[in-house]
Amino acid sequence: MDVSGRRASKQFRSSTTDMSEEDRKVYCQGCDQEGPRLPAHGYCTDCKEHLCEKCFTVHNTKHHTLLDAANMPETLYQRQVSSHTSQRNELTTFCLIHSNEKISFFCSHHKKLLCRDCASDEHETSPCIVNHVSYLSGDIIDSTEYQDILKALENIPDNYSTIVEDVKKMTVKSNSLVKDAISDIKKLRHEINERLDKQERLANVIEQKNNTHLKTVEGTRDEITKSLKTLSDKIEQLNTEKQADKLFVELKLAEKTIEGIEENTLLITSQKVKEIKFQPNDTIINMLKTEKSLGTLTEEISNNACSSAQSEHTQYRQTSYMENIWVKTSNNINRCWITGMTLLTPNVLIITDPENKDIKMVDTRSKYVLNQLELDGNPCDVTAVASAEVAVTLYHKPEVQFISTSSNRLTKKKAIVTDGECYGISCNQGKLILTFCNPAKLQIVDMNGTVLTTVNDQDIFRHPWYVTSNRNSIYVSDWDMKTVTRLNWQGEVIGWYRVEGTPYGIALSDDDNVFVCAMNGNTIEEISGDCSKGKVVLKNLISPYAVCWCGETRKMYHSSFSQDGKRRNLIYVNKLSEI
Repeated sequence: MDVSGRRASKQFRSSTTDMSEEDRKVYCQGCDQEGPRLPAHGYCTDCKEHLCEKCFTVHNTKHHTLLDAANMPETLYQRQVSSHTSQRNELTTFCLIHSNEKISFFCSHHKKLLCRDCASDEHETSPCIVNHVSYLSGDIIDSTEYQDILKALENIPDNYSTIVEDVKKMTVKSNSLVKDAISDIKKLRHEINERLDKQERLANVIEQKNNTHLKTVEGTRDEITKSLKTLSDKIEQLNTEKQADKLFVELKLAEKTIEGIEENTLLITSQKVKEIKFQPNDTIINMLKTEKSLGTLTEEISNNACSSAQSEHTQYRQTSYMENIWVKTSNNINRCWITGMTLLTPNVLIITDPENKDIKMVDTRSKYVLNQLELDGNPCDVTAVASAEVAVTLYHKPEVQFISTSSNRLTKKKAIVTDGECYGISCNQGKLILTFCNPAKLQIVDMNGTVLTTVNDQDIFRHPWYVTSNRNSIYVSDWDMKTVTRLNWQGEVIGWYRVEGTPYGIALSDDDNVFVCAMNGNTIEEISGDCSKGKVVLKNLISPYAVCWCGETRKMYHSSFSQDGKRRNLIYVNKLSEI
């Protein structure tokens, strides 16, 4: 590493004539510009600069020749730099990681601003090239970089205005298609209801006939009962009055009446009441058993007209390495192990680090860890649940912890109890999807932890680990079965893909393809959304573990489970090339 402060403009004088005791003191040149002024601990013969103990440590490199305090020249520094430093403005930006240290260095390799602690802790080895800001800022006034940055800042509002107009047009088109879809749904519902209403009307006619027949029989009974009572009373009266002739006639008439009633009874009993049943169409019933939906609402991405990230569905893209981000901080005792990650915005990445029991917020532009929060357990996976809120699963703890990310600060919120130790987590449509290993299962729960759906078929899962989702599908990686399984939101399997290697981290692309880390295969594969085919897009990696995708910047982030401690402290960034 090449670290230097501002180079002296002229040789120091060796004489101390006419100088006060304060003038004779030798100070660190780099620190003298920001304060506090620190005594020199050594001297660089190449840069001709005195260095304090901290800067001497940062500056320690085989490329420059350094002299310790006993051998450094006793030259005067204060007056010689006073006229020069007075022309420079004092650096006032403090480091986000080391809050008491000011930004005063820049690593040309990582293109990253550093304080002295950052430079000594994380940028002390090759290929880092670290210089003091004052050494690099000499030609910055009215420079091309200044003009370019200013122009870029001025262009951003215009670009966003164009984007807003494009989104308005796409929204109008989308809402028009939504209305057409609703109309088609209502039309299908009307047709189905019309068919069923016809069957219902036929059943109602039969019911009316049955009720009419019953009323007719009841009326006939009442009339016969009344007439027979009258006839019986008359016969009894004639018998009492000993009117034999009349009684004889009435008895013969009664016989005829009885015969007529019996014939009418036979006629009534011969009229059977119909019993009906509704037998659904077997084809329809079988279809409903296999198809849970009478139609499907399909979503397609309407690409922004000014976006360069346009691609065809299920096409595969090549990737190229860009850079890496160092995520181990001075507060971390152990090496990192990044097991989960999610993007809140293209510039804010949230990662879980169970080795250090914390969750970190990373600025992907400056490559700084903006904030970190130590948890009560070891965080496993993380998902965004709102624009300023994430949810985290914890190893060996049956709960999900919600965390606020407002104002770039991580703070704990509520926690919900889960049905066992959950590992993978994804959020969609206001619901959480959780994976469990002991026993193997998947659950869909609401934000209060109420279980809505459980999938615990051992033929589907053995060790489900990571999960991702969209409005139509849920994708689960199972490292034991070596598969990525696709389910619908009813928990039914609708596709699967066998991975060449052990599948772990999983993420959806903007066109609903699936990225999956094949850890033992040292690759990342891209799988079509229907899980019918796949292709390796990154190979020769070192144990890729967690993965995250940003459609806006077309960048893919992944971590490593390498036994090399430094590799585990890094997030690797790759950009997708044009198709």
